[in-house]
Amino acid sequence: MKRTNKELLVKGVKSFGYTVLAMFMGPFLIYEAFKNEGHPFYWPVLILGIVCAILAICLGFRSVGIVMDAVFGKKQKD
Repeated sequence: MKRTNKELLVKGVKSFGYTVLAMFMGPFLIYEAFKNEGHPFYWPVLILGIVCAILAICLGFRSVGIVMDAVFGKKQKD
């Protein structure tokens, strides 16, 4: 019987923490950018918000993969 890889599970949970941070920062930055359209930092803040939103999606898939590998083990090739 296989056991859970605790080190990999901790890595996955930490990655979920970064995912949650990016999930909140992306929409917040996009909202702030649209609220201040006349400001000179409109475009940089909007771009940063979009990057955070995309990063949240990528980190989410990565985090789920890490936790799945920790719980079920890595897939073995034939």
